[in-house]
Amino acid sequence: MQRKNRLSRSRDFDAVYRHGRSVSTRFLTLYWFAREEPEGDPRLGLAVPKAAGNAVVRNRIKRQLREIWSELLAGDAISESSDYVLVVRKGLPESAEARGHGWLVERVTEVLSRVGTEAAAR
Repeated sequence: MQRKNRLSRSRDFDAVYRHGRSVSTRFLTLYWFAREEPEGDPRLGLAVPKAAGNAVVRNRIKRQLREIWSELLAGDAISESSDYVLVVRKGLPESAEARGHGWLVERVTEVLSRVGTEAAAR
């Protein structure tokens, strides 16, 4: 994932948390916020709490999620000019390890599809 597609500053995370909307599944919570500027690439921030595992486990799941995000960006499955924060819940790293990459891709697309459903309802 390119640098321009990442949220890195605390104030950007705070803006998404405060002004954005959220959807949740068993293993992931996704916050999103449409930025004012009409142009721009979507940006992702990852939040993996210590409850998810030690540093090795947390970094591994972040690498996997960044890879999936890059694949989804290439496939135009993500709306332009929005910021997203993907929060990992306890149990995801162990389940992803046991069930594989395909299962993790399904979990991310599941939470993204709920964003589309939520946006259509408004």
